[in-house]
Amino acid sequence: MSTSNIDMQRYQAELIEHLLAQQTPEAMTSALHKLLTDAEFSEVVKRLQIFKMLEAGVPQRQIAQTLGVGIATVSRGARALNQEKP
Repeated sequence: MSTSNIDMQRYQAELIEHLLAQQTPEAMTSALHKLLTDAEFSEVVKRLQIFKMLEAGVPQRQIAQTLGVGIATVSRGARALNQEKP
């Protein structure tokens, strides 16, 4: 049995509500660690840094080297960042 789009949208809304309900940085950290594996948490942290470094104009190869990720990961982050822009 697969999850419908309507269910997935509801689940995503519940996730956002859960995260927004966290009132302190410590509570948010705890909530994220409960939801994510250590590897997933690390990847999310690095992805945010990729976005910040791209926005600051840091070259993709330098980002990959600094964060210890592959160039494909940085390129994927650049595509995702560019999709948000109108």
